[in-house]
Amino acid sequence: MDSLYPLLLTPQLKTRPWGGRRLATEFGKHLPDDQPYGESWELHDTCKVANGALAGRTIGDLLAEYGAALVGAGNDLSAGFPLLVKLLDAHQWLSIQDHPNDEQALALENEPRGKNEAWYFLSAEPGAKLVLGVKPGATREALAEAIRDNRLEAMVAFAEVQEDDSVFMAAGTVHALGPGLIIYEIQQSSDTTYRLYDWGRAGLDGKPRELHIDKGLQVANLGAPPEIRYTGDVGGQRVQIFETPYFITERYSLNETDGLTAHLNTHGSFHSLTCIEGAARAESPSGDVDFALGQTVLIPAALGAYSLSAGDQARILLSKQP
Repeated sequence: MDSLYPLLLTPQLKTRPWGGRRLATEFGKHLPDDQPYGESWELHDTCKVANGALAGRTIGDLLAEYGAALVGAGNDLSAGFPLLVKLLDAHQWLSIQDHPNDEQALALENEPRGKNEAWYFLSAEPGAKLVLGVKPGATREALAEAIRDNRLEAMVAFAEVQEDDSVFMAAGTVHALGPGLIIYEIQQSSDTTYRLYDWGRAGLDGKPRELHIDKGLQVANLGAPPEIRYTGDVGGQRVQIFETPYFITERYSLNETDGLTAHLNTHGSFHSLTCIEGAARAESPSGDVDFALGQTVLIPAALGAYSLSAGDQARILLSKQP
């Protein structure tokens, strides 16, 4: 068995009817054809290692072989890697949707986990918006009628966002990304999505995409929407972005002012590192790796102490389990 080290990951790219080309132009992703690409799955069971002795192996393979040494104690290895990291390019509106929580996912889908997720906005064109919850007083019956009449947009709440905004999207929140947004998404590793409304468009196969109205309305949270938080003006090398029961995300700014090196420790829980500006290097006793804008490195749980450094400047989003 080869020993673990900082793992540079090759993402899984996903075509979507709402996607565009900015994953290539702004994050250096190699898009293999001219279709619209909406998602880059940066950390997932299907992602392959790009460096070192384990190159070519998938995270799912390594999870089966290394178990807690890769992912940390207390995880159900049969349920796959617990967190999913994505970069999303919204060229058009995503469907209006929601997701089940853990209990609902088990009851409705026999799935091991639900989908709580959070968004950090990497780029936002002026006036870019998202759907964030429903209007006060909306009932499930009224929402169902609005969906049937193709007017759900009249029942949902819209919010403008800017670069360096962030929002935790608890399961059940009715939501949609709007055009002109690029985001970092951290979520429980689940692809269970209840699509309530798709703006009347066809999928890439020319057919309308399936809606999941009954289940979507069953899990929908009709209360107050989550708050949007801006951290673009928060200084310091480390800034906490999300702290939830499912994941923690921190932003590390490496520069002359805040310091070009950060000393970190996994404390027995994996770290996911995604570079959102510049380029960085992760160094550990078991190996080093360089990674640049749009690339993600997985630091295995068993590695312990390691460092992050930049020659000039870098910004890194670090996500981990609580």
